[in-house]
Amino acid sequence: MRSSNDDAGTAINGERDGASGDDRKARLAQTNFWDELLALRDRQRAERAGGMQVLKARDLPVETNRQGLMRWYMHPEIKDTVLSTYLCFEQQIPPGSRSGRVKFQGGQVIYVIAGRGHTFIDGVKHTWAAGDVINLPLRRGGIVVQHHNDDPEVPVRFLAVEPNLFACTSVDRGSGFEQLEDAPEYRRPS
Repeated sequence: MRSSNDDAGTAINGERDGASGDDRKARLAQTNFWDELLALRDRQRAERAGGMQVLKARDLPVETNRQGLMRWYMHPEIKDTVLSTYLCFEQQIPPGSRSGRVKFQGGQVIYVIAGRGHTFIDGVKHTWAAGDVINLPLRRGGIVVQHHNDDPEVPVRFLAVEPNLFACTSVDRGSGFEQLEDAPEYRRPS
């Protein structure tokens, strides 16, 4: 069924012309999504079992990437930490240098550990020094950010933290996720 407001080839229910909702329904019916959720929980628990609680700078490499010099404490691809709910990295900017310029959604908090400089946020200059906190606003369309070290002799170091929206809460959601009783209609596969 099509509406006069539909895009070319898109029906009200999101299906393309000629595509059958019955095909999708049949494909979805082949999976028990509750069991998949429990399996995901078990995989997440296994990844976090014995996870690191104290992450030491001396044990982490400094990575040179398009944004500069970074040491990653927490990242969606680092799986051996107890938490995976944040991205956390230290960035270093050599004397008189700058970071890369990046556009992203924002929502990042930065604590300046050492040095002094400024950050352009959407073209507006904000100065800072050691001990300051920089709040990068969260905006639907994103923000453009670049950090500069204003000191010709002292490196800048800051710690940046933002929510890991890729895997924010895990299935356990901090309180556990257990099947305590099956519904009477459920029959275990034989």
